[in-house]
Formats: sequence, C-alpha cells, structure tokens
Amino acid sequence: MPGTTETLEKQVTGATVWLTGLPSAGKTTIANELAEQLRTDGRRVEVLDGDEIREFLSAGLGFSRADRDTNVQRIGFLAELLARNGVLTLVPVIAPFADSREAVRKRHQAGGTGYLEVHVATPVEVCSVRDVKGLYAKQAAGEISGLTGVDDPYEAPESPDLRIESHTQTVQESAAALYALLTERGLS
Repeated sequence: MPGTTETLEKQVTGATVWLTGLPSAGKTTIANELAEQLRTDGRRVEVLDGDEIREFLSAGLGFSRADRDTNVQRIGFLAELLARNGVLTLVPVIAPFADSREAVRKRHQAGGTGYLEVHVATPVEVCSVRDVKGLYAKQAAGEISGLTGVDDPYEAPESPDLRIESHTQTVQESAAALYALLTERGLS
C-alpha cells in the first residue's frame, strides 16, 4: 500500500530451558554464563532465578510439597508466556518433583512452545562443599530442615534433554554444552 511503512520483524523462536538440580549444583551460574553468551549473539534471553521468583512472585509460600508445586507452576506459566513471545527463557530452579516438572512440560507442549529439561547433576557431597547460600551448614547445625536432596526428596530426571556434570567441567564448558544443544535444536 502506498504511503505505509512496512516493518519486517525477524521471527524468533522462544523456548524454556529448565535447569534442575540440587541447591548449589551450579544452575544459576551456568544459566547466567549462557545468557551472557546468547545476548552477545543478539538473542533475547531472560533468566528466571528461583530465589528472585520466591521473593517477588511467590512470597508467602513455604517449602511444603504443595507450596513447592505452586511455585514451580507459577514459574512454568511465566516461562511459557515469555517463551511463546520469542524469549529464550532460562529457568535455574530446583523443582524437586518429577510430576511438577512434567506438568510444566505439558503446559509448554499444549501451547506449542519449546521446552528443554537440563539436569545439573552435581553430587550432594560437592554441593555441600560449595554451599553457596550456607544451606547445608544450616541443615547440619539443625537450624533448618527440609533441604532438598538431604532431608527432603529430590527426584532427578530420568531422561533429561541434557545432563551436565558441573563438578567435572568448568562453568564455561557447561554453558558451551547447553549452547550446543540449543544450536542443535535451532534455538540459539
């Protein structure tokens, strides 16, 4: 049509990449490293950090199974919303129960939105040494209970899209492995 300016927007495929694993496994560190690389490539990326979500979206929830499920479903909803709008959404969130993660996967499938599950498979012994937030020390001292993988269950994914053993490689190598998966799936 004469006189109109047409803008062509590149169609970008969004997806959710859920990084699950024990506390201090390296999920957020890997997600932030990958996000930096993807942004350098010009990719729209968001990191939905579990601690930030608990503070801003899930304040008031505890750590009962029902509250953990509610938290995961809220994050899953937000991730799918972002992903279906072209944002590559990295979700470094423990999500200890397989059925909660499966519900998030199904939500994505129902909307035709890409979803990858990445297991950051760091042994509890390594996580307790890293102890980024001091949770393992607090649990050992009896100050807290319900620590995922110690005195509360963690159901590791049986067949994730990628398993990263962060204790045997650098953060950069872990992020590179995930970047390679995204490239292979046409999502980088």
